Amino acid sequence: MSCCSINWSTIGAALGGLAVIIGAFGAHGVDGYFAEKYAGQVKTVSGVEVPAAEKYLNDFKTGAQYQMYHSIALLLVGFAGLTSQKKKLLNTAGWCFLLGIIFFSGSLYVLTLSGQTFWGAIAPIGGTLLIVGWFSFAAGICSCGGNSTDVSGPETPAST
Repeated sequence: MSCCSINWSTIGAALGGLAVIIGAFGAHGVDGYFAEKYAGQVKTVSGVEVPAAEKYLNDFKTGAQYQMYHSIALLLVGFAGLTSQKKKLLNTAGWCFLLGIIFFSGSLYVLTLSGQTFWGAIAPIGGTLLIVGWFSFAAGICSCGGNSTDVSGPETPAST
């Protein structure tokens, strides 16, 4: 079931399971920690002051959501590798999704739990990797041009 040299589906499934655990922690365990750690602090979001605990809880949940979305993407990369001839593009997508999860979601987890805001500068790197991953994935599953096994092209009215 391996796409290439790495079984992206297995990695995606494991990270998806971890996202469920982290999401449950965000929904049922970390809110009290944030309320205590950030008591009395406020953050400005879209020009509105909100309790820092609320903002950080939302940021933590965003990390878990994006981890889940991209874990599913990794599953799809693995499955696409069963039929696609564009293994390099799929491997690029897999690595971008994996590193994007680590940098984007990971930086949100560390930032919110530690309060060290410099971790926020890492999230855009992860976000960029996730975007590159989606475009690499699209190119890897596209049946247009390149290394497609069907070189006859689409049937046109004139060829029927």
